[in-house]
Amino acid sequence: MTRILGIDPGLLHTGWAVVDTAGASRKYIASGVILPPAKLSLAQRLAFIFRGVSDLCEQFSPDQCSIEVIFVNVNPKTTLVLGQARAAAIVAVAARDIPVFEYEPNKIKKALCAAGHADKEQVYKMVRMLLPAARPKTPDESDAIAIALAHSNMSRFL
Repeated sequence: MTRILGIDPGLLHTGWAVVDTAGASRKYIASGVILPPAKLSLAQRLAFIFRGVSDLCEQFSPDQCSIEVIFVNVNPKTTLVLGQARAAAIVAVAARDIPVFEYEPNKIKKALCAAGHADKEQVYKMVRMLLPAARPKTPDESDAIAIALAHSNMSRFL
């Protein structure tokens, strides 16, 4: 059995999910969203994400982590800040010697929905179909579950 921590990074909403996988079997463990208060400075929000992901690693002891690669937005400043949030999550995991696997959004969608340009609703439906116990409340949480599931599917070929 392998325990995967899936992370959908964001400065205001960092989705996370824990999924156990063994062969073709998948089991939903937990999921949620790390919500740094918007009133905090950038540095404080990054520290909040770092501590939140660190706490998840302590609580769930993942064997591997999968995280979404950031695509370049129209606004370069947004891309840069999102990259910093992603880095805070990666460092929290990597500091515990947990391997980190990175996937582009279209590869995650293709691994789950067989379509690289699936919309959020299609991803949500596949998450619910593959893991009926998962009941994501936000798109960030649903995406984190999808990231963990995509890794469980693709890691068999690594």
